[in-house]
Amino acid sequence: MIRVGIVGGTGYTGVELLRLLAAHPGAEVVAITSRGEVGRRVDDLFPNLRGSCDLVFTEPAAAALAACDVVFFATPHNVAMHSVPALLDAGARVIDLSADFRLRDAGIWSRWYGETHACPERLAEAVYGLPEFHREAIAGARLVACPGCYPTAIQLAFAPLLAGDLVDRDQLIASAASGVSGAGRQAKLDNILTEASDNFKAYGAAGHRHQPEIEQSLGDLAGGPVGVTFVPHLLPMIRGIHATCFARLKTPGLDLQPVFEDYYADEPFVDVLPAGQHPQTRTVRGANRCQLAVAVPQGRETAVVMATEDNLVKGASGQAIQCMNIMLGLPETNGLAHPGLLP
Repeated sequence: MIRVGIVGGTGYTGVELLRLLAAHPGAEVVAITSRGEVGRRVDDLFPNLRGSCDLVFTEPAAAALAACDVVFFATPHNVAMHSVPALLDAGARVIDLSADFRLRDAGIWSRWYGETHACPERLAEAVYGLPEFHREAIAGARLVACPGCYPTAIQLAFAPLLAGDLVDRDQLIASAASGVSGAGRQAKLDNILTEASDNFKAYGAAGHRHQPEIEQSLGDLAGGPVGVTFVPHLLPMIRGIHATCFARLKTPGLDLQPVFEDYYADEPFVDVLPAGQHPQTRTVRGANRCQLAVAVPQGRETAVVMATEDNLVKGASGQAIQCMNIMLGLPETNGLAHPGLLP
């Protein structure tokens, strides 16, 4: 049985890790930390876990975490980078759900996150945790940087187009909307019910932290720099992301349905819908799945790819467990094969 530690267990990604791992046949959570809830039972804070988790929150002690086979960091940005080096030196494997190790360039990271990176020497070691792109590297990794929720959907949408050199890679556009849980569990005025309900708005249009992550990873796939215009929006719901992505085709009118079906034919967690269907956020709620649909409106020169995912599952905790399975030689679908929740 794999021994799992979770640092930062009181946020939405932390409790989602606990929910998913409770049904995992090969893993056991043996340590969960929270500086603010030390000594409190986990199922007291999260009653949905009654009967599934009898742990109490502890201080993030390095010795206890180093005894785990794998440690998840479900923490805000700029936390993991201070603790990860010691855990790696002690022999633990680490999966970081924050942005601390997603960007290879420490200077770019500092510009977007507003401080100096604490361990830039570890950035080159981190493997970007999008299994559909980096499965082999993840299998041999000690440190995995899980993608952001928006970047996961957007990259899966653009990947077949870029891999086949079918579009102008300098003019990629992604308009994406997320439920409020994507902003985390901390109190923010914009996320309270009376502000978010019955409302739909864009934010970060002048520049968002996920843009350099998207461009870095898609540039690797395309074999050169890409240009992405990314505008995020806030949806008046709890979970879910819907991304609509646009790219200019090099060959107008191209039939893209077989391109996407072939590209993702062997991927257990990417579902290409039949031609003419549109993905919905509710059909992937609670599931570790990204659903895609592709169209070329009026047979012209613009490819339109729609992608939906649960931002807390395939966009975060589920994908992290998918990476854990790959890292530790387990079946990739372990603990993740359940369908979405309807209604």
